[in-house]
Amino acid sequence: MIKFNKSFTQQEPIPEQGIEQAIAVMRSGRLHRYNSLAGEPTETELLEQEFAAYLGCRYSLACASGGYALHIAMRTVGVQPGDKVLCNAFTLAPVPGAINNAGAVPVLVETTDDFTIDLDDLELKAAADDVHYLLLSHMRGHLADMDRLMSICERHRITVIEDCAHTMGASWNGRKSGTFGRVACFSAQTYKHINSGEGGFLTTDDDEVMARAIIYSGSYMLFERHLAAPPKEAFARIRFETPNYSGRMDNLRAAILRPQLKNLDEQCRRWNQLYNVTAEGLSQVAGIRLPVRPDAEYFVGSSIQFSLPDQNAATIARFIARCEEQGVPLKWFGDADPKGYTSRYDSWQYLGHMPELPKTQRVLATMCDMRLPLTFDEADCRLITRIIAEVFEEVC
Repeated sequence: MIKFNKSFTQQEPIPEQGIEQAIAVMRSGRLHRYNSLAGEPTETELLEQEFAAYLGCRYSLACASGGYALHIAMRTVGVQPGDKVLCNAFTLAPVPGAINNAGAVPVLVETTDDFTIDLDDLELKAAADDVHYLLLSHMRGHLADMDRLMSICERHRITVIEDCAHTMGASWNGRKSGTFGRVACFSAQTYKHINSGEGGFLTTDDDEVMARAIIYSGSYMLFERHLAAPPKEAFARIRFETPNYSGRMDNLRAAILRPQLKNLDEQCRRWNQLYNVTAEGLSQVAGIRLPVRPDAEYFVGSSIQFSLPDQNAATIARFIARCEEQGVPLKWFGDADPKGYTSRYDSWQYLGHMPELPKTQRVLATMCDMRLPLTFDEADCRLITRIIAEVFEEVC
């Protein structure tokens, strides 16, 4: 059997412009975002301004990580210890982790066969009198029907916090992911759509939310040195009542992100080319199911998910193992044993009582996940799908 020899974790190099600017920052010694000469905006300030402009929102805050951004986003909209926060059952561990970090209680919502949050279950759980927040994870780049979701949340007075770690550059009916909720968070971790190793953004149009976020992030009283921020009047009361959690981004990471942001739409186009070739190949395999992607959804195909709906756990485990032997590592969200970045919701035992989520259990039991790095080309994707097809025929 043929074998694939490229790495699924190899990223493209940082653009030369970013490398040159990072070197200039290091030579200046001014890595801290507030360590600048009078009248000279720092790389971090400029990045925030450019990211807000790209998203079409008023304010943007560069953070040390996307997970940190999620934590302070909940604080900024009023989440208190003990509050219940709705979130996807199909997500990654930093999402419920951020809720736990805020002292709140995750309320997990079911998952559809197309890997989005189940809006019927959301409607049911949003109707509870003691639920006022939704931390919505656009997990693996799958956008739910955002028109219906926002209608549900508005009807039940649910504040929406968007986790857009996998949807930077995506949109629903032409409206960018991250502009639906009161506040949104993005990631710039290595495997996301722009890469600073670690890093993230918090975005909003709300003066009070951003003023609180800036103080939380560790601005001390230097909040006026933010270009994508509300006027200083917004900080008049907030600066006295908001603690400093020190989660700032530095100028070095900002320098390598700025040219990547300029290229983001082109990168998204390239990812979708790879996704479409891979999806076409997998669609030819009887027994593999791909999710339905609505016409309203413009997604970024930096990874692909598919199901083996007719197979049991033992067969899927053999399928995963054989694919890995042939150089195609797949993640299996149905595995009871957490591995790498992948964990099933019932492994988060710190949540306490584990809810019954039969639909999510069924969906995750047969779901496979695969990265599509931009270091691949279309021929690579055709070879990968050929390997998957041959392993499927052999094992299933």
